[in-house]
Parts: sequence; C-alpha cells; structure tokens
Amino acid sequence: MSASSPVAEVPLRDAATVMLVRDGETGLEVFMLRRNLRSDFVGGAYVFPGGGVDDHDRHEDLGRVCAGRDDADASSQLDVERGGLAFWVAAVRESFEEAGVLLAYDRSGGIVRLDDDAVAERFGVHRRSVDRGERRLVEVCAEEGLRLAVDRIFYFSHWITPEGAPRRYDTRFFVARAPEAQEPLHDDREVIANLWIRPEEALARHEAGEYEMVFPTVRSLETLRRFERADDVVEAARAIDRVPAILPRIVEDASGYRILLPGDDGYADAVPAVLPEGVPMNRIDMTSGAGRAP
Repeated sequence: MSASSPVAEVPLRDAATVMLVRDGETGLEVFMLRRNLRSDFVGGAYVFPGGGVDDHDRHEDLGRVCAGRDDADASSQLDVERGGLAFWVAAVRESFEEAGVLLAYDRSGGIVRLDDDAVAERFGVHRRSVDRGERRLVEVCAEEGLRLAVDRIFYFSHWITPEGAPRRYDTRFFVARAPEAQEPLHDDREVIANLWIRPEEALARHEAGEYEMVFPTVRSLETLRRFERADDVVEAARAIDRVPAILPRIVEDASGYRILLPGDDGYADAVPAVLPEGVPMNRIDMTSGAGRAP
C-alpha cells in the first residue's frame, strides 16, 4: 500500500502510562515490562506500565479516593475541560494490574507496604479482581481505607498514535518514584517479563535489536538518561508548566516505513501512510531528526 493511500479514520482512545523510577546501585533505573507476543498492539515490545482509561476510572466521586489533587487541577494540567483526574487513576490502576505496584496511602497515611506475606496475599487477590474487571479500584480503596497517591505522580509528556496505525491512543505519560516495600511483578498475561534497567542500557539494547520499542518509549528513555537520580526526574516533571501534544506521522518511502516528528523535514507536507497488516508499530524505522536527544 502506497504512502498516498487514504487513511481510514481510527478513533482515538484515552490512555495513561506511568514511568516508575528508582535509584539503583549504578544510577537511575526505570521499570519496564515486555508485552505478550500475541498482543494485538505492539506485541513483544518493551513498555512502561499503562493502558486505556476505562469507564471505571471515570468514577463520579474520584476526589474522595485521591490524595492531593482534584479533578479541576488534573484537568487544567492536561488542558481538558473535565475528567482529567481519571488519567491519574488509570495510571495507578494499570501499574497495579500489570506490575503489582500500588501507588496509594493506607489508613496510617503512609504508602502501602506489601512486604508482609498476609498483606501481599490480600492485595494479590485485589489485583486479580481489578484486572479481571470484577471490582473497581475505588471499591478496593473503600474496603482497605486507601487514598490513591496521585500527588506523587507527575505529568511528563503527551503522545498521540500516528494516523495509519491499526489502533490509536491519546496517551498521557506520567512519572513517579517507585514505592518502597513493594516488589513489582508482571501479570504474566498482558505482559510476560519485567525488569529494572538504566535508561541508557535499555536504549543500547534497543539499538542492538534486542528490545523492540515504540517511538514514545524510546524518546522517554532518551529524556530519562539525562538524570542521575529518581528525585531529579520527579522534580523536573513537577516543574513542567506546559506539556505539548506530539503527533508523529508514519510515511513510506523507498526504504520502507518510518516516523516523522513535528519539525522534521517533510513533516508538514507528509501524507500519512497506512501500516499494512503484519507491520506493527514497534518494528518501523524510528530515526527522526527533530528534537532527538543527544
């Protein structure tokens, strides 16, 4: 299919992704998951915890289960009229479902600890029930006396899946320091592996062809590698005043399919290409000129 072929209109779905960071022995580390090879979207790719914003995340009374941030503040940051807090809630839920990390305060006011076997087992049951859609996260909060730690999660970047992709997401990226006394573990369903890794090492493995990634993941890692400590990343995100939306374009030329970013030569005049079946987003050329991190 040529680059000039018409692009079918694919609806955008709201999504949230959270980059969990910590201080490792040799510097900043970020938590990553590998998506199931049979996944319909970017199967086999290394990603951060995240996914679509569900109806359950858009509960009418989110304020009562969220600490330090209300919907007005969240919506203002995301530049939406209302409903912004649901993106933070989705980030917490996806982190819990996919990685077993729960960014929430317990009844004592401290971040939930899962280093007690009985507590870990109980929350493991909660995790599975939320993942299967049997319960909402807000219901777990009510039972356990929790408040979601949305005040510790900071807006980082905004990526929109290019036209021509089989699925399209309007994704808000967040960053948070990983909680202590919680050991991340992939769900072995949507994701099949997990690891803590330095951003530069993840990028090196990607460039060597060992790790497949989508463009926003690569660019996020390029930004993260500039920082030495988790607190530095969090403070930088906290200080961001405005987060622009980035809409890459997929184009086709003699070398195949590749990504263009705003500011790249040819971006303004590019006719979006339609990815044919069998060419996933994580396997196209990501070499882009504009704004590439040094």
